[in-house]
Amino acid sequence: QVQLVESGGGSVQAGGSLTLSCTASGNFYPTNCMGWFRQAPGKEREGVATITAGDGGTYYADSVKGRFTISQDNAKNTVWLQMNSLEPDDTAMYYCAAEFGVGLESCEPDYWGQGTQVTVSS
Repeated sequence: QVQLVESGGGSVQAGGSLTLSCTASGNFYPTNCMGWFRQAPGKEREGVATITAGDGGTYYADSVKGRFTISQDNAKNTVWLQMNSLEPDDTAMYYCAAEFGVGLESCEPDYWGQGTQVTVSS
């Protein structure tokens, strides 16, 4: 059974910073990718950033490029999301997600954490 445990959410004023972390535990195949998704009230879930375990390739949503940075420690099965210059529109529940397997050509997470709330006030 795979468990993804997130931490680091909270409340911050616009322009501030937060760092989210997520660690995977349990029995699983080698990590293909991990990432962060978010969902604000009344909105669909959207991908924020992902990182591929093998080559460190990253994806960022246009709305966070230049402000957010995703990083990983494969040995610890941990991924971080450094969020700078936070804006009220970044307010959402942030979910860690992961995909495990080998030889996969894309990142399509199928394991999810419980979520951590990020609130940015103006």
